[in-house]
Amino acid sequence: MSDIATTFDENAFTGLLHAGTHGTFMRLPSVPANADKLKKLNIDTAVLGFPWDAMCISRTGANYGPRAIRDAGDQFSFYNASYGLDLNDHYNMADCGDVPVVPGSGVTTMDRAEAMVAEILKADAMPITIGGDHSITIACVRAFAKKYKKPGLVLVDMHFDTAVELGGEELSHCCPIPRAVDAGFDPKNIAIVGTSGWMNPKSELQYIRDHGITLFTLEDVMEQGFKEVAQKAAAVAKNGTDGFYLTYDIDSIDAAYAPGTGVPSPGGMTSREAILIIRELAKAGIQGLDLVEVSPSWDHDGITSRLAVRLILEALAGNVMGRE
Repeated sequence: MSDIATTFDENAFTGLLHAGTHGTFMRLPSVPANADKLKKLNIDTAVLGFPWDAMCISRTGANYGPRAIRDAGDQFSFYNASYGLDLNDHYNMADCGDVPVVPGSGVTTMDRAEAMVAEILKADAMPITIGGDHSITIACVRAFAKKYKKPGLVLVDMHFDTAVELGGEELSHCCPIPRAVDAGFDPKNIAIVGTSGWMNPKSELQYIRDHGITLFTLEDVMEQGFKEVAQKAAAVAKNGTDGFYLTYDIDSIDAAYAPGTGVPSPGGMTSREAILIIRELAKAGIQGLDLVEVSPSWDHDGITSRLAVRLILEALAGNVMGRE
């Protein structure tokens, strides 16, 4: 019998590809969202699942997004041969598990999530929150605005998400931008990228205009180019700020490439364009990221959750490229 090969490549595939998930994002170590424990392990980037979709006005199922994205992570490694980049050389990452949501209680759930994100930020680590519907951003930006006193924000989305309230509910997934403003984000340091279609109300457009938020519609992006718009949007978020937060809605991508979401978008970005724009935005240097609205119950063959993993990795890579 021949000897078993002893060559080991930490970026190569393992039996997990066929045997199932290890339970964390990209097989990262599991560490609680506790500042002292994160600091002790020198964690600088922490993944947090937020399995919540109680604020979704359309198709539900995004509460299973974190699980699906973690499962899809077993199809990837942290090394990209095209870039000659191993993210393990630049980050010390961990998975902090999931927010313990309280079904039926948006207020309590948001408070719990904000506290967990705050612990990650207190450890001087970058939170990467995976949703969940877009209301999860509310908890994230509240914590972010307490860490960074002059924060900037870019939203990539097919929709404005600038509703002040929806039927009296201020924690709706239509409301993350007004809640960010309430938390302390200056509207002049907020840019929205990629909006289009037939589901953006006049009142939300008026909010953008009244508050001086920078808007790049998908039509603007196609005319000016994805790279140029990404650079312009990042410049808005970085102008005089001390922290750049990026929130990325998977429904900004054409439903042909991302069908697994609550509000699928015909005519949105291609997956290649989505990869380009998130990488270019991250080159400006992000300190917080969330990726939302992956709804695996509407997906087929896991193509949306796999794209979500790729986008997170591209954002991390862009951050490194920007530093170098």
